[in-house]
Amino acid sequence: MFKNKPLQHDGQVDTLIGPQVVMRGDLLFSGGLYVEGRIIGKVIAEEGQRGTITLAENGSIEGEVRAPVVILNGRLDGDVYASERVELAAKARVTGNVHYQVVEMLAGSVLTGRLIHADAHASHALSEGHLDAHPAVG
Repeated sequence: MFKNKPLQHDGQVDTLIGPQVVMRGDLLFSGGLYVEGRIIGKVIAEEGQRGTITLAENGSIEGEVRAPVVILNGRLDGDVYASERVELAAKARVTGNVHYQVVEMLAGSVLTGRLIHADAHASHALSEGHLDAHPAVG
């Protein structure tokens, strides 16, 4: 179940938050975002665009993360919403819930929170009446 392999990011890096950078505020991005510094705020991929965020070993985010692909190897304090895939690499330290379609956890990663499969969450919300499966016609 657990593998020990180096962190790999998906393809090109369009935006780099360097190790000396501290950013306060929400960040909207598309393409590849590589974070070596610190972000205090939400990190959100643009709707309808390819988006991959990679959090490097010494990087940190304090806020919610929403992107198709989320690769974590640093510290994240906040919930993750990945519409495609989440990878928790060996040095990942996550405090928050991880919503995913596909998840990979490597040996050494730490998650303080819950893993929530996107389909299971939608099914539970539907059964609890939180989603209207048959909208009223009128």
